[in-house]
Parts: sequence; structure tokens; C-alpha cells
Amino acid sequence: MRKHLIGTSATLALALIGTISACGGSTGPERAAPTPSCVNASAPHHAYVVVDHLSGATIQRCVGFASDTIDGETLMDQSGIEYQAQQFSFGSAVCQVDKEPAQYAQCFPPNQPYWSLFIETNGQWATAQNGYTQTTLHDKDALGWRYVQASDQSPAPPPLARE
Repeated sequence: MRKHLIGTSATLALALIGTISACGGSTGPERAAPTPSCVNASAPHHAYVVVDHLSGATIQRCVGFASDTIDGETLMDQSGIEYQAQQFSFGSAVCQVDKEPAQYAQCFPPNQPYWSLFIETNGQWATAQNGYTQTTLHDKDALGWRYVQASDQSPAPPPLARE
């Protein structure tokens, strides 16, 4: 009888792990790859938004578009990802993405996390040289947002966009 209970417990544990894995959960420290959900999926071109939270949770959205390019602001607006921006003398800056931080009184408070912007082209991330409103993306390019600690002088990019 004891053997049967151990075998049943082991079987249930394996089934639970399989269910968690099938649902996108993780049994280890690695992050699950973001799953795209595409707006205007039938459009000839697609660009992505990848958001990497401070916790390591990631989301990804895909936006289809008909022209040769799409600007970063249109991509963000059409992605359906909640974000808040503020105008500065240098242009628009993103203060909140996907409700992180939950609240803010200042866009870039000293010694607090901030959103770092990356651009993915041909499967390679690069730190953005412009703000998201001045960024032009082509088919299969991506905007990547990573919420990083203020002390991180060289933040790593988010995971690559997945088709």
C-alpha cells in the first residue's frame, strides 16, 4: 500500500509539473518566452513590443501594418499595452508601462527604476538612440522596454521578440 501511495504522489507531481509547463509556467529560474498576440494579423508587415518588468515577467504584443514602416508611438498605441508618457524639452519619455510603476509623481525620480528602451532589428537588440516617438520600425522589428534599477548603468535588453 505504501508503494502505491508513493507512486500515486509521484504521478500527481509529474502531472502538475506538466500542467504548469503546458500553461506557460516555469519550474526553474528561466523566463517563459513571451507569446505574441497580433493586432491586424492579416496585414503584410508586423512589428512587436516586448516589455520586461523588474520582476522578470515579460509580455509581448504584435501589431500588423500595411505601409513599409510604423513609428514607435503608433506601435505602442496600437499594441494595447498601457503606458504613460510625459513631454520634456528633448521629447516624450515613458514613465509607466503595463502599470509599472503602479504610481508615480515624477517620471525619472532619483535613484529609482526607469524604463530603458531598445530596438530589435534582424534579431539583434540595440540601445535606442532616439525616443520611442522618433523611432521608425520595419517589418519584424521590435520596441523593447526593460524596467531597470537606477544603479544599472548598462542594462541588458529584454528577450527577443518571437513570431
